[in-house]
Amino acid sequence: MSKLFSLGFGVGTNNNKGEWLEVFYPQPLLNPSEAITSAVSKVLGFTGGNQAIALDTAKLEPLVTALEAADSLDQAAIVKSFANSKRPLVATLLETDAAPSSVPEGYLKLQLISHRLVKPHGLVLDGLFGALPNVAWTNQGAIDLAELPERQLQARLNGELLSVDCVDKFPKMTNYVVPSGVRIAHTARVRLGAYIGEGTTIMHEGFVNFNAGTEGPGMIEGRISAGVMIGAGSDLGGGCSTMGTLSGGGNIVIKVGKECLLGANAGTGIPLGDRCTIESGLYITPGTKVVMLDDKGVEVDKVKARDLSDKSDLLFRRNSISGAVECLTNKSAIELNAALHAN
Repeated sequence: MSKLFSLGFGVGTNNNKGEWLEVFYPQPLLNPSEAITSAVSKVLGFTGGNQAIALDTAKLEPLVTALEAADSLDQAAIVKSFANSKRPLVATLLETDAAPSSVPEGYLKLQLISHRLVKPHGLVLDGLFGALPNVAWTNQGAIDLAELPERQLQARLNGELLSVDCVDKFPKMTNYVVPSGVRIAHTARVRLGAYIGEGTTIMHEGFVNFNAGTEGPGMIEGRISAGVMIGAGSDLGGGCSTMGTLSGGGNIVIKVGKECLLGANAGTGIPLGDRCTIESGLYITPGTKVVMLDDKGVEVDKVKARDLSDKSDLLFRRNSISGAVECLTNKSAIELNAALHAN
C-alpha cells in the first residue's frame, strides 16, 4: 500500500473483558507520509484496511527505530514514552475514511476534529454511536458500567470517593485536547469531537457537541448542536440554540455565517448567511412564516424561513403588536466587544 488516511498511536482503557472503552492519541496524523506508512506497516505487519493493532512492549523498540528512520521524530518520541505505560496501547491505522467500526477508530476520528486537523462534516462518522459504549466517566478514568458497582465499593473500602461525573458515549474534549487560543469556562459542556477555532470564548452556559464547532473568534453562550458550524466573529447569546442535524431526523446542514448574532434564548433551524441577526427569544424553524419588509418597513412578500437559507444581512424580529415574524435587511454588521472576547 502507498499511503494511509490517518494514523494514531494511543494509550487507552480496557474493561475486564479486554474491550476498549476509550483511547487517547497524543498526536494523531492525517495523511501521514508514505515513508511513515511504510515504516509502520512493516513493523506491525499491516497490509491494508482499517485496523486497531494492540501494541506490546516487543513492538515498541523496532517501531521507534522505524519512525526515526522515516524522519518522524515526534511520533518516535511518543512511542518511546509508551515503554513505561501501565495502560493498554494501540496503533490505529485507517487506510480509508470509512465508517468507524471500533472504539479506537471512533476516538481517532473525534480527536482529528478536536485537533483542528479536519472540520465538522469532513469525516465519515456513520455508525459512531453504535461503535462507542456508554461509559462512566469518573475521577479515576473511564469505567465499564457493569464494573462500576464493584469499583465504587472498593473505593469506599479504601477510604476513597469514586466520583462519577457523567455517563455518556462521549467524554469532555479537554481531557484529550486543549486547542490553542481558546477560553472554555465549563469544560464538561464541550464534547470530544468538537472543533473550537482560535479566539473562541465559551462561557459557562455554552455547549458544543461533537462534529460541530466554531471558526473563531466568537462568543458562545448558547448551544451548538451536532453538525453545526459557527462562522468567524459570530455571537451566540445566553440560552440560544441551533437545531442540529440529528434533531427530528432532519438532514438540513445548519450553520451560522460570519458576524452573526443570535440573541438570548433565540434559535435557528435554517442555515444563516453572514451578518444575520435573530432577536432575543425568537426561534426560526424551516416552516416559520416570515413577512418580508423593505427598507421603509413596508411588507413586500411572505415566505417560509427555509426560503431564506444561507441569505446574508438579514434581521429577524417579531412584531410586538401583530406577533408576526418579520425580516428586513440588517445594514450593520455585528462587531464583537474586543475587551470581552480578548483571549
